[in-house]
Amino acid sequence: MNKKKQIRIDVSLDENHLPEKLEWEADDGVGKKTAGAALISFWDKDEQQALRVDLWDKDFTTDEMKTFFVQTLLTMNDTLERATGDTETCAGIREFGLDLGKHLGVITE
Repeated sequence: MNKKKQIRIDVSLDENHLPEKLEWEADDGVGKKTAGAALISFWDKDEQQALRVDLWDKDFTTDEMKTFFVQTLLTMNDTLERATGDTETCAGIREFGLDLGKHLGVITE
């Protein structure tokens, strides 16, 4: 028997149609959670391209976006490495991500 799970994303908009509040919940989660930003990607098998929705609320700061972007880049790299086993390429991406984080001031090592 196939099981289905749902992830629900609610976006509250202001009068100018800008995201004011992002909330999400999953069937297996702990209830509704608030988020400052979301980068959602889907793979279109027919068109062989990524489709995406990028959302952030109007209070999300530039510094938060820099941190969020670097963390997302590094976790996407982890996913790529697990999926492909291409450790050499992923080591280069990881180095780039860490350098970018240092350049943006969100990684201090």
